[in-house]
Amino acid sequence: MTRVLLFALLFFVPWSMARAESKLHFDIGGGSIDVTLEHDQPELSQTDLSKWVRDAAESVTAYYGRFPVPHVVVRIAPFEGTGVRNGRTFATDGGLILMRVGSRDTAHELASDWMLTHEMVHLAFPSVADQHHWIEEGIAVYVEPIARIQAGILDAASMWRDLVRDMPQGLPKAGDQGLDHTHTWGRTYWGGALYCFLADIQIRRETKNAKGLQDALRGILESGGDIRRDWELDRALEIGDRATGTHVLMNLYTQMRDKPVETNLDALWKQLGVTVDDGVAHFQDDAQLSSIRRSIVTKVPASPR
Repeated sequence: MTRVLLFALLFFVPWSMARAESKLHFDIGGGSIDVTLEHDQPELSQTDLSKWVRDAAESVTAYYGRFPVPHVVVRIAPFEGTGVRNGRTFATDGGLILMRVGSRDTAHELASDWMLTHEMVHLAFPSVADQHHWIEEGIAVYVEPIARIQAGILDAASMWRDLVRDMPQGLPKAGDQGLDHTHTWGRTYWGGALYCFLADIQIRRETKNAKGLQDALRGILESGGDIRRDWELDRALEIGDRATGTHVLMNLYTQMRDKPVETNLDALWKQLGVTVDDGVAHFQDDAQLSSIRRSIVTKVPASPR
């Protein structure tokens, strides 16, 4: 709690000196979103910022079948420059997301942003112990581009290009002691994403591509596992496994939690039928796991509630 309050204080001190704010409200996917905007955004209109928030919310809704929490507050503060920075998500008051947006950003730059979607994905998983921070960040890293693809905002080729480039950052290095005990940036973010990626593929192989990680994560959310709840990780993984009728999440966690596990990514890209040449992804549709590659990004209808 102390760290949350300290971060919020440091984040909002510049805001207290700002000239003015404006507020937006909209409902998406059964969720209510309140947005507070600092006015010092000369290149961006309120419409631009609203679309950015809506796109992120619609992406997360597409992946999970609904917006993860009943209500979230998104507070957007400016900084001098360009880009999106310092995204943080808290369970405070049912959901709070803090973002900084560059004062010289344009609508085009916001349209390519991934960070707000990443932060909204955090709303859809329970809070777990610090040693398991890799699962929270790994899910957000892995799900974010898939969610944007399913919302029609990102193309699949861009996602696979980025995965081929970035996933090696999640591989264990010398001295690695497993995901629960190796808290480097690479293992926390991309090691967690690697766990999700491997789990997605294995679930689909065991269910003959009928279910995937998306079904597991929806099952966790529908069982009440959102950011407002403090859960043991085992509980979340067991619920996710029940949703897919497998034991993939728990078995993979048992393998990866306290020891390094080597993954031959080059062989996996070949099985999935993905190659990248000069920064462009190409697909081989007769590859062994090509149907799984396509299914990973295919939008799944929301279940009746």
